[in-house]
Amino acid sequence: MVVSSQTMKTLLSDFQRFALLLLISLLIALLDFKNIFLIPKGLLQVVSVPIQYGLYKTSLLVTKQFEFIVNSRMAAKERQALQEQLAQILSENANLRRKLAETQALRTQAEVLSPQTYNTVAARPVGFSRYLKIDKGSDHKIKAGQPVVYKDNLIGEVRSVTPKQSEVQLITDPDSKVAAFISSDQGKAKGILNGQFGAEMIMDKILHGESVADKDLVYSEGSESKFPRGLILGQVIRVEDRQNEVFKQAIVKPVFVVGDLDLVFVIVE
Repeated sequence: MVVSSQTMKTLLSDFQRFALLLLISLLIALLDFKNIFLIPKGLLQVVSVPIQYGLYKTSLLVTKQFEFIVNSRMAAKERQALQEQLAQILSENANLRRKLAETQALRTQAEVLSPQTYNTVAARPVGFSRYLKIDKGSDHKIKAGQPVVYKDNLIGEVRSVTPKQSEVQLITDPDSKVAAFISSDQGKAKGILNGQFGAEMIMDKILHGESVADKDLVYSEGSESKFPRGLILGQVIRVEDRQNEVFKQAIVKPVFVVGDLDLVFVIVE
């Protein structure tokens, strides 16, 4: 095998560089062993140590900031999860309270109006404008004209019906008129309870000689075949007795607020 002169020159040049680097390395090692570089190394450390310390502190700060970001994100996720759990618990609690209130209302209604005498259908109020909307309709045997009660209180009568919903005209409605009476130790007073705009009603056509006083309860007379006799219509809050008129009047207020009820009951039979 013949090696060209150019190749020999290249190999010789590489060997010379290697030998030179090896000699320099040995020389540096020898000088370092003799502590010749002690002062330059000290000067270099004086410059490099603050830089290293600054880099170290910066790395710690960056690490802490990164950990803070990670922990903040984890805390936000945990807070969101807790909020979702709390919302679910509150929703479940509200449903349980509603079911408990409905169960209590059903039991109380059965105690006040005997199921052997009255067949009632429980319905939830689902809206209110002029008329109260309930979530039961003709699919549940509800018809127009049927009375709507809560315990032994008359709320109104069914005005219109669809298969799934009904509208109830309250006794406080301006178009509502119910034959009524007031019974007390002083006797019995009869009249007509008229609904008004607002929460109050007026019991009209009361003879001056008949006894009416504040806090007296007003009952349904039952002369209309659609309303049972003896249902509570409201309570007298003021009597207006004008001697120059034929009749006196009583201002009547409902015993409770319909909007606070969880259930009402339609007397279907």
